[in-house]
Amino acid sequence: MSLPAPETSPWRFSSQDHPPALRRQAWLDTMARLKLPMGGVPDMGDFRASVSCRTSPMGVEFAAIAGTPLDIAGRNSDQPSAIWLALLLDGTAHLEDGTGSQPLSPGDIAFGPTGMAARLRLGTPFHLLFINIPRVALTHRIVSARALGIGKVAGGQGFGAIYSAMLRATADALDTLTPNQMRPIELALTEFLVAYLADRDSPALMKGTGRPRGGVHLHRVCQTIESLLAEPDLTLKRIADEAGVSSRYLQKLFAAQGTSFSAYLRLRRLERCRLELASPVYGALSISQISFNWGFNGSSHFSRAFRAQYGVSPREFRQHADAA
Repeated sequence: MSLPAPETSPWRFSSQDHPPALRRQAWLDTMARLKLPMGGVPDMGDFRASVSCRTSPMGVEFAAIAGTPLDIAGRNSDQPSAIWLALLLDGTAHLEDGTGSQPLSPGDIAFGPTGMAARLRLGTPFHLLFINIPRVALTHRIVSARALGIGKVAGGQGFGAIYSAMLRATADALDTLTPNQMRPIELALTEFLVAYLADRDSPALMKGTGRPRGGVHLHRVCQTIESLLAEPDLTLKRIADEAGVSSRYLQKLFAAQGTSFSAYLRLRRLERCRLELASPVYGALSISQISFNWGFNGSSHFSRAFRAQYGVSPREFRQHADAA
């Protein structure tokens, strides 16, 4: 298993940098680079568009796109498995999933998996932030995007307003962020997504008494684990105390998912190490330092665990990622 090193250098596109006769192909090339399917090529006579794109160390792609009306539609077969988000910053749009249409206002967030056809119809001049989150960012998360469909998060109040404000601030600062500054943003982005999925599904996790069942507790526990992964002496009791539940109850929550606390903790640490081993941002760090940063106490133990999980040694994995 390998994870290509992301291209972290920013890149930009402007239709006005190309002569009119070449704008159509330049735009098609740009959309292909973003791996976005086109719902028809807009009229090049009045067409204007710009893109500013950055990729985080984890491989999350952020693209600020502005332009005259167009459609982003279909399903790109060349797109790796990922989750996409589109925050409408200015303009009006409609999100279509084949069964209906939802209006989008500035601040609303559309989302979906790359394997499902959808249409984002941008009917006015627009500005949006498009985010592509690789599935690996959610790998081995008990609360994940397995059943995610096409949908919308309203940005006007509650959770949606907080998420929308964070993404808007990211869009505003996109051109000035350093790779190190993007790291906490990508982590917050995935945590918000996992939290939204858990909250969205929470009615199915409620008993007749109205009290949350184990799924909600488990989500909160997993969030706590994520925030403490770097602590080498992290224990089941520590997490149980943080979550306000008993250690026995916590063991049962993980057992119900076919795993254990220690196995889940090890997988999450390995995933963090794997992402950093694949990223050029952390190329100056030794393999041992990366493993220590994520809570492993010994390099030999880490190497054995890594090979058992991914089928290659950490060194082999890093060399393959460097060559990709």
